[in-house]
Amino acid sequence: MDIQLEKKKGIQKKHIPYLIGGGVFLLLVLWIIFGNHASTLKVEARNLSIGNVTKEMFNDFIRVDGQVQPISIIQLSPQEGGIVEERLVEEGATVKKGDVIVRLSNSNMDLQILNAEAELAEKQNFLRNTQVTMEQDKLNNRTEKLQLDLDVTRKFRTYQQQEQLYKENLIAKEEYLQAKEDYDLAKQKQQLVIERLRQDSIYRSVQMDQLEDNLDNMRRNVLLIRERKEHLNIRSQIDGELGLLDVVLGQNISQGQKIGQINDLSDFKIEALLDEHYIDRVKSGLPATFERQGANYQLKVRKVFPEVRDGKFRTDFVFVGERPGNIRSGQTYYINLELGQPTESILIPRGTFFQNTGGNWIFVLDKDGKKAYRRKIKIGRQNPQYYEVLDGLEPGERVIISGYESYKDNEILILQ
Repeated sequence: MDIQLEKKKGIQKKHIPYLIGGGVFLLLVLWIIFGNHASTLKVEARNLSIGNVTKEMFNDFIRVDGQVQPISIIQLSPQEGGIVEERLVEEGATVKKGDVIVRLSNSNMDLQILNAEAELAEKQNFLRNTQVTMEQDKLNNRTEKLQLDLDVTRKFRTYQQQEQLYKENLIAKEEYLQAKEDYDLAKQKQQLVIERLRQDSIYRSVQMDQLEDNLDNMRRNVLLIRERKEHLNIRSQIDGELGLLDVVLGQNISQGQKIGQINDLSDFKIEALLDEHYIDRVKSGLPATFERQGANYQLKVRKVFPEVRDGKFRTDFVFVGERPGNIRSGQTYYINLELGQPTESILIPRGTFFQNTGGNWIFVLDKDGKKAYRRKIKIGRQNPQYYEVLDGLEPGERVIISGYESYKDNEILILQ
């Protein structure tokens, strides 16, 4: 006979593993739904640089280093080529306008001058001979005209006499007509000679003018060649300092070749290379300052060069007011260039964090300074001391401004 066993009520031992598994699963679900999953990293507080978020006036300027240069540089280039015969001035010497610095020689030019002078002398002789010939022709023509005038006068007188005799029937008509024809022919010859003399006078005048013009051109040619010879003396075009002279005796210098420069020391400028990031903001006339030996000096932007090389563009500054004492070419000054007017802004100190974040986020400390949380921000302008914060931070907060290289993608830092 079978005996019916009574079922045990409640949690039995075999159910415990299932209950534990279910509890763990429930806790995991709750952690996924409500837990904080941000990755954390422990860091040593003493190795961090902490900056305060403040609200104050932001001075919109950048700091650049520039070199002192002469206000202008005049290039030395010969107008005529030749051989270096003499070097009269050495580099670094003070020169006056018109001083001869280098003397060249050119044998071909000497030959050209001799040929031009010989050709000029030949033309002058030809002109004198032509003038003598024309004067002789002029005298001969005047003599011929006088002879014709006399012939016309005599034939006119004969004609009058024959006319009177013919009227009195003392001579034949043929004699009268011949006298009249001779007189008319003499007058026509006289008119032709007068016209020829007029034409000869015009021709002689034109010919003489042409010869004189040719002679003047040849004189000017000789003068120009002599002036070219004078160009073999390379002179200083301004008062200044011979900054460079790259020639040696016997060297063959070609026309237009750069052989040196004259520095205009009447004033100075400062040349600086600026990052291309600022090329749209730097304009002529912007003010700048720098400190030298405890004194502040004023500058302004003179010229901005549009060409960008290796990520930088060139800018020239000139002095406004006083210059530093003992100023020399090549000195380096550290310049504060003002890009705009001061404005009240939220600021954080500059730091190396910017190289890792690009100014898009930063670690912000909590109130007790035990943890730092990653937060998105927006950086605007910057100067050598501060970043301007446009969004994401409030005055009074503290941020980590040192480098973030070792933080990787962690979003919470625990400061120890």
